Amino acid sequence: MASEQTILTVNGPNGPRDMRISSPNRVLWPEPGLTKLDLARYIVDVGEAFIAANGGRPVSLQRFSDNVDGEQFFSKNPPKGTPDFVRSVKVVYPSARSHPQLVLDEPAAAVWAVQMNTVVFHPWPSRAENSDNPDQLRIDLDPQPGTDFDDAVPAALELRKVLSEAGLNAFIKTSGNRGLHVYAPIEPRWEFLDVRHAVIAAARELERRMPKKVTTNWWKEERGERVFLDFNQANRDRTIAGAYSPRALAHAPVSCPITWDELESVSPKDFTILTVPERLKTVGDPWADMNADPGSIDQLLEWWERDVKDGLGELPFPPDYPKMPGEPPRVQPSRAKKPE
Repeated sequence: MASEQTILTVNGPNGPRDMRISSPNRVLWPEPGLTKLDLARYIVDVGEAFIAANGGRPVSLQRFSDNVDGEQFFSKNPPKGTPDFVRSVKVVYPSARSHPQLVLDEPAAAVWAVQMNTVVFHPWPSRAENSDNPDQLRIDLDPQPGTDFDDAVPAALELRKVLSEAGLNAFIKTSGNRGLHVYAPIEPRWEFLDVRHAVIAAARELERRMPKKVTTNWWKEERGERVFLDFNQANRDRTIAGAYSPRALAHAPVSCPITWDELESVSPKDFTILTVPERLKTVGDPWADMNADPGSIDQLLEWWERDVKDGLGELPFPPDYPKMPGEPPRVQPSRAKKPE
């Protein structure tokens, strides 16, 4: 018996492509009963904005063997059977090893990824042609236990002011969960460590202004009921869910770009794979002009150097990273040896 399948025609820069979706009725989100075909149709509907935000970048695919409550894994290298129109680029990982990583250049490539059971798309902050130099500064505002989306909102608004003072134009999107992601387009002139230091400088400035509301403390036991400014998302091979990417959460939310004017009136639950296509038709894409005027991180790097001179140096790196110069001990404070 032939397996069930559906063919979707997907328009793109090289003309329409007929894309096969096998097992189209497989339920990905059990709570609302949304299927693999629903997800593929969502990607078709938002395809232009999705590729504008995530295309042309190395991307990691978060894939699920069944539904979003089941087994998952990340796919970076092109799997066997990748179509000819889906390219890859060789990138360098923190280990100094290099491998090819997928790049999506048109909506049909994202639909192919859905056929490969992708739910969440994680693009790099750099372009495929210059993967070592980010063209986006990203700051993840992550509410800790005892805080929520409403706590991230005032932090994001003040962060916008901080970045503006540093000469950067900030854009914002919901994370798809409880947090917010703030982006600033930058010229691709700095490597990842410089951009990480710029993020830390901005985060520390925000922390000085809102010490009871936000924190840069890496160790969870030290964060308290504050919004964590996740500076480690600025590292090489660290990514967050892309704009217009679905999330693997019960109600099928989307990490959705919004305007700053909307921020205080929206709920992240407003944006799902069922509602975002109509939003794009009526409201448009708040990130359409994001790349029109990329900025410089020179001012933030001056703040970084100032803070270093004042005794505020490097912060911890992710545990899978090699030990980095100037990094403090990777020991949970409560387990660190006390001086005798």
